[in-house]
Amino acid sequence: MAADTSPVWFISGCSTGFGRELAQQTIARGFRVVVTARDTAKVADLVDGHDNALAVTLDVTQQSSIDQAVQAALNAFGTIDVLVNNAGYGYQSSVEEAEEQAIRAQFDANVFGLFALTRAVLPAMRKARRGHVINITSVAGFIGFASSGYYSASKHAVEGWSDSLAQEAGPLGIHVTCVEPGPFRTDWAGRSLHQTPSTLPEYADTAAARMKATAEYSGTQKGDPARAAQAMIAITEHDHPPRHLVMGAWGYEAVTSKLKERLAQIEAWKQTSVETDFPE
Repeated sequence: MAADTSPVWFISGCSTGFGRELAQQTIARGFRVVVTARDTAKVADLVDGHDNALAVTLDVTQQSSIDQAVQAALNAFGTIDVLVNNAGYGYQSSVEEAEEQAIRAQFDANVFGLFALTRAVLPAMRKARRGHVINITSVAGFIGFASSGYYSASKHAVEGWSDSLAQEAGPLGIHVTCVEPGPFRTDWAGRSLHQTPSTLPEYADTAAARMKATAEYSGTQKGDPARAAQAMIAITEHDHPPRHLVMGAWGYEAVTSKLKERLAQIEAWKQTSVETDFPE
């Protein structure tokens, strides 16, 4: 067993992508790590031979599963220092053609499951007066792209909620960081992606075109999940970790350009904005 002073990490969604990479690197560093997946057989190799790691079944859309997983972590290690909310997936469709069941499933995993898991972990962090909540959102948490309306909405929701959490938990010694990846070489655009194909000709050049492009670049993205994991570990060791950490050069350029454009538009309409107050 690793020394009691090593940090305890709880990572959701470790079967692929960022979650798997983070699990590998934190375990290798000797951290105490709770590795979770809906099917623990898919993460058994990560914990095999490591007494500082525990594989736990977790479906973030089921409250009973969340409660059992968090309790198993606390029983094993006594506390949780870092929660990584990584579980989730992408859904693409045009806004008009999206399926109601698919939309709700997207929010159950990306939003409500993340909220519920964080609520379950916060008591341990509050008691310890320390902790770090890392929410894997997306560049889509700042920018809505054609075909990603509901995915983007789920990530925007987590971004706004994280602002509130940071204000409430910050005075208790709990940091909150949203990590916003651009295109990375994970399964997001491949096996994990859900789509409702666009068949209306009016969306051929927008939603349908972007869905096609997403499928074509899967596996060739510039983003390196291993380097992303290193960066996420590094911010937990910083006295003043960032509230936002955009990942990848493309993501950085896209987010900063969008924020500048948004600010310029708000400033351009300043007079109209301020004139909606009661006259002095």
